[in-house]
Amino acid sequence: MPTEERLETSARNPDAPMTPLERRGMAAILLSVSLATLDTAIANTALPAIAADLHTTPAASVWIINAYQLAMVATLLPFAALGGILGHRRVYLAGLIVFLVASAVCAFSWSLPTLVAARLLQGIGAAAIMSVNAALISAIFPPHRLGRGVGLNALVVGIAFAVGPTVASIVLSLGTWPWLFAVNLPVGVFALIIAWPSLPQTKRAEHGFDRVAALLNVVTFASLIFALGEAAQRAPARIVLAAFGLALVAGILLLRRERGHPAPMLPVDLFRRPMFALSTMTAICSFAAQGLAFVSLPFFFESVLGRSQVETGFLMTPWSALVALMAPLAGRLSDRHAPGLLGGVGLAILCVGMVSLAMLPAEPHALEICIRMAICGAGFGFFQSPNLKAFMSSAPRERSGGASGTIATSRLIGQATGAALVALCFSVAGKHGPALALSLGAAFAGAGSVASGLRLITRKPSKAASDNIAAEPSQKA
Repeated sequence: MPTEERLETSARNPDAPMTPLERRGMAAILLSVSLATLDTAIANTALPAIAADLHTTPAASVWIINAYQLAMVATLLPFAALGGILGHRRVYLAGLIVFLVASAVCAFSWSLPTLVAARLLQGIGAAAIMSVNAALISAIFPPHRLGRGVGLNALVVGIAFAVGPTVASIVLSLGTWPWLFAVNLPVGVFALIIAWPSLPQTKRAEHGFDRVAALLNVVTFASLIFALGEAAQRAPARIVLAAFGLALVAGILLLRRERGHPAPMLPVDLFRRPMFALSTMTAICSFAAQGLAFVSLPFFFESVLGRSQVETGFLMTPWSALVALMAPLAGRLSDRHAPGLLGGVGLAILCVGMVSLAMLPAEPHALEICIRMAICGAGFGFFQSPNLKAFMSSAPRERSGGASGTIATSRLIGQATGAALVALCFSVAGKHGPALALSLGAAFAGAGSVASGLRLITRKPSKAASDNIAAEPSQKA
């Protein structure tokens, strides 16, 4: 069925099942999202092997990770804005091609500078994919079934995050580190082949692309992530403060530049909607809690509890596994129940789980740890899908790109904040740093639960706004 006919049919009958074309498009989106997620996890695991092979120091090799994350967060919102102008499908396909080319360059890199440059390019491709994936999902699924779509997305992210270290270990046991990036190529090419004819065309905005605003956005978020990363590495205060100052100045200039714009790149128009603003706050708090846990727990297990690296890997697994199990269930529930309620309950469970981890006995049994990790994972997984739906359903259809970009930006800022706070906890509390970090993570989860609950008492959108959200999702570009 041609794309135009498929979309018109879906608009006429929102209860119609997904067509084969829509299923293939969804599969392509999920494949590319899994690649972008995996490439963070596998690079973390392989960092010591890469540093040894390239004859570089561990401190310098951290830029293999930082370059990818910095490029992603700095370009997410510009790509989201570009998706609204050129079409989300085009930005997705271009991002996937760039990601594949960069993966090939990573595999053939011969030095640290080459690999860092390739990772920057790979992060840009991943940003283009992640900036529009939620917008494309909302174009495939009707509003009342959007929870199922974002639930599948959360499921894939959870599985990719969970199996990342295992995949890296298997690849490294069979070959050298370049294969970690080479394995992206066959999967990515397959995703590209099925995505090209399957992804829906989406309505394009009438305004142009503001290059100055895009540059200011890149400077703002690149400086912010750089400052958080340097703070986590305990860099000199003058460097951290200078980066924060640059982010603040560029951010103010960006806001002034886009004042009165119908679709600002930094979506301040969407932040005026209480549901969207509270969803953003909830996301940042929850991912900060996750960042605090995932950075501090390996130190806690190995340095405080004396577990081996292999044992630590197994002890970390229940969290990610429960996220993957809970995501589709929470996604379906969010089609029938308020996301504010589901998200609030999920983050309250996460808060309880992190408090229980911080209060572990001196010599806990592995089962005691796994139960607490499973509680955390169940809570986080129960929050994620409803929050994604709240993001997308609280924004007008024509601003779905801005909402999609904000989702990924909130996640990365939350994770970077959590990682930076772990370093602060370690420097303040010494050997008790992991326990302090987990307690701080519990506080973030509790704050996120409150923010999520506040969505239950926000004013419901007007009928005009609701009609706008439920409007026909796309048309031929």
